[in-house]
Amino acid sequence: MFLICGEALFDFFTDADSDDSSSQLGFQAVAGGSPFNVAFGLARLQRKSSFFSGISTDFLGERLVRVLDREGVDRRHLIRVKNASTLAMVQLSSSGSPNYAFYFKDGADSSIGLTDLPQLEDSTKAIHVGSYSLIVEPTSSTLIKLIEQQGDNRLVTLDPNVRLKIEPSLELWRERVDRFAQHADIIKVSEEDMASLYDDEEGSSQAAKWLEGRTSLVIITRGEKGVSIYTPSGNDKVNTESVKVVDAVGAGDTFQAAMLCWLDEHDLVDAKSVADMTPEQLRRMVTFANTAAGITCTRRGPDLPYRHELPEG
Repeated sequence: MFLICGEALFDFFTDADSDDSSSQLGFQAVAGGSPFNVAFGLARLQRKSSFFSGISTDFLGERLVRVLDREGVDRRHLIRVKNASTLAMVQLSSSGSPNYAFYFKDGADSSIGLTDLPQLEDSTKAIHVGSYSLIVEPTSSTLIKLIEQQGDNRLVTLDPNVRLKIEPSLELWRERVDRFAQHADIIKVSEEDMASLYDDEEGSSQAAKWLEGRTSLVIITRGEKGVSIYTPSGNDKVNTESVKVVDAVGAGDTFQAAMLCWLDEHDLVDAKSVADMTPEQLRRMVTFANTAAGITCTRRGPDLPYRHELPEG
């Protein structure tokens, strides 16, 4: 079982149009949020996942719960609250790149506290944390406490997925990311996040700092430019196959879910096994995850692939 922790919301998509002065703006609402996507992405890949988040009792929250049920995500660790559901307004450029506006103040997914901490079952092999849940309170402090208390004997993975429109302070983001990184075995981060946080798209210096601690694997995704792999014993790069991009929403979450799926299918979901992976195993894992992310890029919104759509890996 994978425990996925963080936000759940609705993305409201709209396309840039020729008449930007019109009083009407059409939206298509899609359930999302980076950890939410990872949770159901794992379920679509036939892996057992459970989701730890605050979800509203409003009609949008009820819909989020029904989506989790439909996708087969375990929801025993959901915290139902009266706070409103978070909304993300997403305008897509002609190239499919998203521009976000968030409505999150006192949102349900930002409201989980220390009294909501779950006692995890022995079957929970890994904990994943990421995105703006790293920065909003009280959820941030709750997730830190969770991995401090229950992460030592489990694989812990981190994806910062920086959202400066949620919290514009780079200093605060760096402090929180570095604090979570102290407990992470795997850090997966985009080059955009490396540029935002550390003014360093290449990222090798920051990767080396993370690898001085508990972290044994840093993955930096670079879109069509490929994926960089950093370990204490060396670096590598895997190329990305070209696809016709509709939009990139959910691609990073797909990569994360597929990476965890690959580890599970190869019985490598523990810190020692990850640290001992060979360069060939790392390349195979990244290639599998990249293929999955490419499929999502060919679809509108976070429509993550099913296991039968991917190779054996």
